[in-house]
Amino acid sequence: VQLQASGGGLVQAGDSLRLSCAASALTFSRYIMGWFRQAPGKEREYVAHISRSGVDTYYADSVKGRFTIARDNAKNTVYLQMNSLKPEDTAVYYCAAGQQGGTITNAYQYWGQGTEVTVSS
Repeated sequence: VQLQASGGGLVQAGDSLRLSCAASALTFSRYIMGWFRQAPGKEREYVAHISRSGVDTYYADSVKGRFTIARDNAKNTVYLQMNSLKPEDTAVYYCAAGQQGGTITNAYQYWGQGTEVTVSS
């Protein structure tokens, strides 16, 4: 199983980025997909997750209204659209796949390698 995250970069506050995570060797539609992030010196924290069908989405309070998670099961890909970025969004962003899903890392069996997002003020 491989989850390949991409789309990170250096942006200014207020800008947007779209992260992608392509899955391989995984029956993608059977997994809940999540995004987490880890800032330097901090623990990995939950960002968002999406149901198997893509109908239901959930967000951390810190990103609600600014970030949107979506998935394309035909392309085995999950996305994270990030708008109105803030310096505190600076982190390495990880995608994850799990049968249980949710807001805790232990609920996910597979993890991508991470893509770095840096937001300057």
